[in-house]
Amino acid sequence: MRQSRIASYGASLLLAAACALAGPSTAEPAPSTVATGYVALGDSYSAGVGAGSYLNSGAKCLRSSRAYPALWAAAHAPSSFGFTACNGARTSDVLASQLGPLGPRTGLVSITVGGSDAGFGRVMATCVLPGRTACLSAIAGALSSVDGTLAGNLDRLYGAIRSKAPAAHVVVLGYPHFYHLNGTCSGGLQDIERSALNDAVDRLNDVIAERAAVHGFTFADARTAFTGHEICSSSPWLRSVDWLDLTESYHPTAPGQALGYLPLLMGAI
Repeated sequence: MRQSRIASYGASLLLAAACALAGPSTAEPAPSTVATGYVALGDSYSAGVGAGSYLNSGAKCLRSSRAYPALWAAAHAPSSFGFTACNGARTSDVLASQLGPLGPRTGLVSITVGGSDAGFGRVMATCVLPGRTACLSAIAGALSSVDGTLAGNLDRLYGAIRSKAPAAHVVVLGYPHFYHLNGTCSGGLQDIERSALNDAVDRLNDVIAERAAVHGFTFADARTAFTGHEICSSSPWLRSVDWLDLTESYHPTAPGQALGYLPLLMGAI
């Protein structure tokens, strides 16, 4: 009898030890901890400026139902969708006012940011006016910002995103070239200015991609996605200058969002 009790006690100890060893490493995560939410951060390129069909919520931000974040969310039904991207947002604006929806359950974050920090809006407003010297000078000023403060601004923002959403896969989307050189445009800027603008976009993307890699984020190159669809191409996905609505100038159209940025995001996930 005593040997039977000892054997039973020993078996119980072995079972308890096996459960203790197997428990934490093999147990399924609780549903409440699964990171499946999606948060879309950034500037006008993520908000969908230029695509039309703007949402009533956050009207001043010009968020569009045709923007790539809204299209992805509609197709994939994430457990939550935070769409805080806003027209004109700089890295400091994203840091100050867009990170609220991020949390432990955020599984995907997308962002375009950096163009406003460099002042590309002012550059384009200058370059559409007559005068090559003023245009090239404005581009040089933007590049000074890109080479000077942008990397540090991105580091602060990317660090905050990772801190608030530790489980998220973060996709940093770049900017496309504005112009197709030797294209169909018969007026406006000359190819010298167009080439200089494209080169500035290259420099901007290089800094963004470098800082994204340092933080373990995925960089998705919009230049590839928009190849053959720049302004002055036969099938542009970017708006040229619109004197009646300058805000939408040099932004992706609805096809640019659906056929350019959306597949770019999907391919990076």
